[in-house]
Amino acid sequence: MRSLTIRKIVMLVVVVLPFLATLFAIELLWQRAVNWTDLALLVAFNLLAGLGVTVGYHRMLTHRSFQPHPVVKFIFLAFGSMAVEGPALEWAATHIKHHAHSDREGDPHSPVEGFWHAHMGWLFNRSFADPNIYCRNLVKDPIVVFVSRTFIFWVILSLAIPFAIGGWTGLLWGGLVRIFLTHHITWSVNSVCHTFGKREFETRDQSRNEWIVGLLGLGEGWHNNHHAFPRSAFHGLHWWQFDLSGYVIWTLERVGLARDVYRVSPAMRARYTDKKMGVESEVTATTDVMMLPENTLV
Repeated sequence: MRSLTIRKIVMLVVVVLPFLATLFAIELLWQRAVNWTDLALLVAFNLLAGLGVTVGYHRMLTHRSFQPHPVVKFIFLAFGSMAVEGPALEWAATHIKHHAHSDREGDPHSPVEGFWHAHMGWLFNRSFADPNIYCRNLVKDPIVVFVSRTFIFWVILSLAIPFAIGGWTGLLWGGLVRIFLTHHITWSVNSVCHTFGKREFETRDQSRNEWIVGLLGLGEGWHNNHHAFPRSAFHGLHWWQFDLSGYVIWTLERVGLARDVYRVSPAMRARYTDKKMGVESEVTATTDVMMLPENTLV
């Protein structure tokens, strides 16, 4: 009980402090007390931490969408830790639990329980998943375990570098404001993309494609595509669905730093598209089963 209370207090600080810092930053911006270094730090660290989550935590680690070079794996997990969304093991376990129970009982962050709950309310309850249940294969991975155990170090480093480069305003923009933006973009995938947008595929959940989140979330906003084909390294399935994370994975593959990149074949897409509302497709059933804990061991 005491550990849960401490966790809630820490979570409150992590959520509220970047928000207050962002309000202060807006005031500085209004007063034109901002320089190009501050904005460059904001963009650079938001991009690095964002790709750490989308490419590293999400597609590489959780869904095994590609097999990276060990150095690439370490770098992306470190960047993901800098997003301050939790250690890699815990993040992956929670996301696997989400797919196993998406928009049903047991889903950690479904808008079925309210938009606020899906966006950030879930952070303050017992919704986190046990890695030993949902991703036992990752518990045995030395790189994943090391980066997870040194999570606090990467968080501090993500604040120390902007401070060293830009001083207090560098810390404000490249650190706290960046954390605020990264958090709410990520949380919007859970809330906005299960509430608003279009559904190209009839999945057994309420996932939707939302182009604004697709742009801001580096491709994660094509969420209905993702729930239809969880292992796909590319969430943007059409040329006009901008997916920066997918382009990064494609580049890694081209230069030999990633292999076994999982792609969705035209035949798989056609089988899914042909299904009617309310009829469970074998593709949906297959992807749901893949995300159950007992099937994440290899």
